[in-house]
This record gives sequence, structure tokens and C-alpha cells, in this order.
Amino acid sequence: MEHYELERVLPEEIEKRSFEIITKELGSKKLDPENELVIKRVIHTSADFDYADNLIFSPHAVTRGLEALKEGTAIITDTNMGKAGINKAALKRLHCTVDCFMADEDVAQEARQNETTRAHASMDKASRLPKDCIFAIGNAPTALVRLYELVQQGIIRPKLIIGVPVGFVNVVQSKEMILSLTDVPYIVARGRKGGSNVAAAIVNALMYQVK
Repeated sequence: MEHYELERVLPEEIEKRSFEIITKELGSKKLDPENELVIKRVIHTSADFDYADNLIFSPHAVTRGLEALKEGTAIITDTNMGKAGINKAALKRLHCTVDCFMADEDVAQEARQNETTRAHASMDKASRLPKDCIFAIGNAPTALVRLYELVQQGIIRPKLIIGVPVGFVNVVQSKEMILSLTDVPYIVARGRKGGSNVAAAIVNALMYQVK
């Protein structure tokens, strides 16, 4: 039987130790101080150091996101998994809400009528909310495409777009569309990588910074 040398870490110290390892393994790589905690939280969630290069931030996107959270903004996700991954205690502390409309019957009906995806229709539903939101998209590129269209049409002006869908079909293209926006703050995982867990990690990393 092989012998494995396990590191002795108390349960309450595991996360702290994980971030120490991340910092060590990043080595001399320089991260923008404004974006550093978001990048490290995503690496912590995914164990993927590619995010140190792949996460693209518009100028002061983190600051803009923090300002929105301080105002008690609504957060819209494209999956219930992403919604579930957002820290509920932090939401409550900041008086923020999180919604996912993907399973709503009116969204399903609208998607059928217009021959679009539910993700597309759920962004339309979000656009009818009384105030602008933070969008955390980790799964559906069609949600990002629709957000891009709604912004271009002047229908919405999101407080922040977190664009990190994972996959192969139209994923890269939809992210590049968001990266082309000049008047909306964004955090985008360039390329194919991402996921609902990454979207939730970014939201959490922002919320944890709000004092």
C-alpha cells in the first residue's frame, strides 16, 4: 500500500491555505491589484491557472461592480446552478437579490413563440425589470448575444456583465461581442473556458470585498 503524505490543515484554515498555494504558484506573475482577488477566487474554484491570463476586465470593472453591489443591485444568472453558487449570506448582508428566469413558464412560452432559446428569452425578461442589473452568465452564449443586442439597441445598460460561458458552439464569438462593448463594464473569460461555477465565483469575489 502506497504512503501519501497529507498536509495537516484545520477545516477552518483550508481556504486560507488554498489561497497561499495559489499565490505561491502564481510566482512572479503580476496581477492588477484591483482584479487580483477575483482572479484568485476563480482559480480557487476551478484549480485552473489559465484564468490568470484568460480573465479580461474592462477598465475598473471591479470597482463598478462593487458600487452596484453597495446599491443593492439585482443579479441575474443564466442557470439555477449559478444562482445556487452565489453566497446567500453575502447577498442578504448587501440587500441584493439573485434571480434566474430560465425555468419560468412565461420564458419558455416566449422562446417557443419567437423560436429562440430560453436563455435569449430570459434576458428579454430581465430587460423589463425596473432597474439595471449585474448579469452573471456561465452557460449560455445565446444569453450573451442577446445582452449584446439589448445594449446596442439602448434597451439596457447593465451595471456589469460577467461573461464566462463554457463550451464550443458560439462561446468564443459571444464573448468577443461583449469584449467589443465600450460603454458597459464587463469581466469575460476569453476562449472556451468558464462555467456557472466560475460566474458564481466572480460574483462572490466581488461581494466579499464590499465592507
